Amino acid sequence: MTLPPETWNGIESRLQAVDSELLRLYPGDRPGQPVHTAYASGADASIDLPAQWGAAALELAAEQRDLLVELAGEDAVERVLRTLSERPIQDLRFDFEDGYGTRGDETEDRDALRAGAVLEALPSQVSSRGIRMKGLTTPEWARAVRTLEKVLEGAGGVSEGFVFTVPKIRHAEQADLTVQLCEALESAHGLAAGSLRFELQIESPQAIIAADGTAPVAQLIQRSAGRCTGLHYGTYDYSAACGIAPKFQSLEHPVADHAKAVMQAAAATTGVWVCDGSTQVLPIGTDAEVRAAVSRHFRLVTRSLERGYYQGWDMGAGHLVTRWLATFAFFREGLGIAAPRIGRYLDRQGGAVMDEPATAQALATVVLRGLACGAFEPAEVTAIAPKATVEVLHQLRERKIPAL
Repeated sequence: MTLPPETWNGIESRLQAVDSELLRLYPGDRPGQPVHTAYASGADASIDLPAQWGAAALELAAEQRDLLVELAGEDAVERVLRTLSERPIQDLRFDFEDGYGTRGDETEDRDALRAGAVLEALPSQVSSRGIRMKGLTTPEWARAVRTLEKVLEGAGGVSEGFVFTVPKIRHAEQADLTVQLCEALESAHGLAAGSLRFELQIESPQAIIAADGTAPVAQLIQRSAGRCTGLHYGTYDYSAACGIAPKFQSLEHPVADHAKAVMQAAAATTGVWVCDGSTQVLPIGTDAEVRAAVSRHFRLVTRSLERGYYQGWDMGAGHLVTRWLATFAFFREGLGIAAPRIGRYLDRQGGAVMDEPATAQALATVVLRGLACGAFEPAEVTAIAPKATVEVLHQLRERKIPAL
């Protein structure tokens, strides 16, 4: 039986409105996510910092090469060594919050001006750069804004790839206030409208579940007016707020898994990246302590990647070694699984696993992430799946290849 025209048209009109609203709220994933964010105190801002961290990481890699090979294989280690020599830090934040402390206005003004100048002068290999300011809370917000202004002054404007991190997020209205702050700063300093972008650090359970039972983290994204680029998990503040004893506070505690899963669901297909937090265990001390820390960080990074968190915090040069090692190992292993399935999908061959367009999209996305971070080259992909060129992989990710 044919529906009456007025009924048909009414349903279609409402469906179109729903589709438009969903497209506005969930425009899709955004490529280009860095593998890590390196955090250094704002007091230590220096143009030489990436090279210094890279040199220290190379020294650790040389000392522990046998362990690194055992963890990930010779090829991955060679790639790590090249990366540490050429581009050790992909994303850098100078910290003016917990990693900086309270040093007095005159000192922080001076450090913020220098940090801004350094951010502007960093080489292009550091594709993203910025600061973590103090929180937008009543005791700290004036100092937070002053520091951000001084950083912009030192940089002579908004540096390429600049983003600032807002910690201590507990309420959805803090997103509104951050947007208002961006607009006011752009107007006051003659900056291009929309040029200031920010990340929100989720380190309080109130950002995950509010008093009324809602999930503020989803509202935070939607109330950020398109300026929010990422959600960063705060390991230790969040764990402490949940009453977890210090001995058990870590990236893999159940409270961390719950918080990050909610963050991941809220950010899915919004274009906002989810970034895992940090570990306080650095590879220093006796040889046994260093080896244990190296193995631990490699395991934690691998665990995060397996759960779909493709970015995490690195708190020292030693973390760079295992960050890149675990990342390369993860994506190289993923290539061996994804590329044959992509090849069969493109050849319409089927096989033991019948992949659908959504799965082919996910497979292509994993391979493209591996290419972007340098885990392998395009020739290694086409050696397994000859039709899977970079262009075709992008088409699969955008679901432009005809379905089976």
